[in-house]
Amino acid sequence: MTISSNEEDQNSAPGVAYIDGRYCPISEAKISLLDWGFLRSDATYDVVHVWQGRFFRLDKHIDRFLTSVKKLRMTIPFERDELTDILHECVRRSGLDVAYVEMLCTRGMPRNGSRHPRDGDNRFVAFAIPFSWILPPERREQGLNLGISRQAFRIPPTSVDPTIKNYHWGDFVTAMFEGEEQGVDIVVLTDIEGRLCEGPGFNIFLIKDGALATPAQGVLEGITRQTVFDLCAELRLPVTTEHLTEIDLQQADEIFVCSTAGGIMSVTRLESVPVADSRPGSITRRLTDLYWAKHDDPAWSTPVK
Repeated sequence: MTISSNEEDQNSAPGVAYIDGRYCPISEAKISLLDWGFLRSDATYDVVHVWQGRFFRLDKHIDRFLTSVKKLRMTIPFERDELTDILHECVRRSGLDVAYVEMLCTRGMPRNGSRHPRDGDNRFVAFAIPFSWILPPERREQGLNLGISRQAFRIPPTSVDPTIKNYHWGDFVTAMFEGEEQGVDIVVLTDIEGRLCEGPGFNIFLIKDGALATPAQGVLEGITRQTVFDLCAELRLPVTTEHLTEIDLQQADEIFVCSTAGGIMSVTRLESVPVADSRPGSITRRLTDLYWAKHDDPAWSTPVK
């Protein structure tokens, strides 16, 4: 049998997983085709990053993950301390100093042919792989060109609870293709009433007259989003959650997005139209600098064991 270059790349991909009670190379971590996490997107997950050998805000990511598992009526076979140790061990075994660390729980395969989710044999998986950026550093330094989706609306919170981190990315995927066609870097979605929500893997903030605002509805309560609130409290910057629209973006002095996969990232063009002077704004820069400085703060970060 001939092995394709793609298979060779997968087999040599760096990273370590924990699955079915053992640690293994990331290329060997498999789940069944019949797992409802795959067949029905019946799963939840969370992602924390390791930067220069330190987890950033690990406790908050674990809090959110355990809350999501509980809301979906799933269970994992570990106490919190054991879960924490597994994440540390995945990173330690991977040898990665800068990593993207994911924990996830799937519904699993229902026993005895049942079609009810209560009978699922829930499965826990964790892994550490090299850190993944939303965009390369040079693009982030220039500032992003943000688009607004006109084709896809965010899934309503009454249908899928966005506070449970999930893989229901049908709306996001449509918007990402639309953004590619628009020639923008990233794209944000609105709800059916035109209120801003979030983008694929990121929250959005705007700044007007020195005050920050972020959408109040239809969003994952991102850990980096919460970090922005915490940074604003330290810098004594006013910040609120509001019902925001495209007009608010157009009138903003500064715009930025935030994510575990990149931190705080300035938006300098809105659908190719310059935002202010088309350079990252002063408040966004202050927040960005403080965000990365906090990665060395023991109150905000944890060394890998």
